[in-house]
Amino acid sequence: MKIDYKKELETASKSMIMIHDPKLLIKLIVRMIVHKVHIKHAGMLLYEPKKDAYILSISRGEMGVRIPEGFARFPKDNPLIKIFVEREHKYLIEDKHALLMEDLNKLIWKESLIEGRRGTKRLLQEIVAQMPMLNAIACVPAYYQHNLLAVLLLGQKEDATRFEQEELDFFSALASDVAMAIRNAQLFDELKREADRNRNLFIQTTIALSSAIEAKDAYTHGHTERVTKYSIAVARHMDLHGMYRFPPKFFENLYIAGLLHDIGKIAVPESILCKTDILTPEEFDIMKTHTTRGAEILKPLTEFTQCLDGVKYHHERYDGLGYPEGLKGDAIPMVAAIIAVADAFDAITTDRSYRKAVNREAAIEEIRKNIGKQFNPLPAQALIELFERGEI
Repeated sequence: MKIDYKKELETASKSMIMIHDPKLLIKLIVRMIVHKVHIKHAGMLLYEPKKDAYILSISRGEMGVRIPEGFARFPKDNPLIKIFVEREHKYLIEDKHALLMEDLNKLIWKESLIEGRRGTKRLLQEIVAQMPMLNAIACVPAYYQHNLLAVLLLGQKEDATRFEQEELDFFSALASDVAMAIRNAQLFDELKREADRNRNLFIQTTIALSSAIEAKDAYTHGHTERVTKYSIAVARHMDLHGMYRFPPKFFENLYIAGLLHDIGKIAVPESILCKTDILTPEEFDIMKTHTTRGAEILKPLTEFTQCLDGVKYHHERYDGLGYPEGLKGDAIPMVAAIIAVADAFDAITTDRSYRKAVNREAAIEEIRKNIGKQFNPLPAQALIELFERGEI
C-alpha cells in the first residue's frame, strides 16, 4: 500500500505541537517512522546542552537490530555531527559504501584548497565506518535557525529496497518540523521552570515563545508585539475614561494573551500560512483551528489559565458570526474583544502574503464601519480615539 507522505507529514506536525516533552516527542516520531515506512531500525541523536553532546535518546526497531538508548554519545567534533554542523544538508545516505547527499560532488571536488578536499574525504570515510555501528544507512539532520538539534538515524528498509526520493524528501521535511517542535518543547520546559522561579523571567520567556510563532510566517514579523502594544493602549484608554472596569491583574493577563494570541498557528502548515492566493474553504477551516489549538497548547501551563480566553476567542465577532464558538455580544470575554480589534487594525495596515497593506486612515474607517458588527463598541471606539489623538 502506497504511503501518502503529505498526509503523514501533516498528521505528524499536528501531533507534535501538543507534546511538550522533547524525548516523548521524538519517541513517537521514531515509532511512527518504523511502523509507517517499514524500516528495521530508527533512532535519533538529540543534542543535550548540559553534556554538550548528541546522545542516542531514542532507538526503535527489530530486536537484535535496535541499538540501546543512551549507548551512543557524539561530541561536536565527531565526523557524523561535524559534517552537518559545518554545512547544512537535507540528508546523507550510504549507497554501496559511498556517501551521497545533495551537492556532494561540489562539496568534494570544488573546494578551493587541496587540503580541504582531503579533509572532506577523510571525514566521509570516517562516517562510512561509523554508520554500521549505528545500524543506519541514512542520516537526516534537524536544524532550528541553523543550529543542529538532532540527527535522525534510519536503518535498512524491511524489503531491502533503496530509499526513494519521495521518502527522503518526507524525512527531510519531517526533520524540519521535529526541530521546530523540539525547540518549542524546550521553550515550554524553560517557561514552566522560570514561572516557578521568577515572574519577570517568566515574562521574558513568554516573549521568546511568541517569537517562535513568527518564525513560521515571515509576513507576520512584529505582528504579535504590535497587537500586544495596541491592546494594552486600548485597555488603558478604556480604564482611564471609565469605559470599563477591569478585574485585578487584567493588564498583565492581556499582555501575555496578546503575545501568545496566535500561538496555535505553530500547528498550521506553512503552505497555508504563507499561501499567496485566497484560502480554499478546507484550508480556511484548518487556519481557524489555531484559536482552539492555541488554547489547548497553553492549558497545561497554570500560569496561563486567565489568558486562555484571549487566545481562544479573539476571532469571535460581536454579531455572533465569528469562530470558534460563535459567541455574541458581551458573551465574548473583554480580553478577546480588545485583542480582536487590535489584531484587525494591525492586519489591515501591514503587508500579508495574500494582499498589500491599507493605509491607517482607511483601516480606522474599516474599524468604524464594523462597530457592533465585527467589533465590541467599547474597544473599537477606544482604538479610534487613540488614533485621532495620534497615540497609536
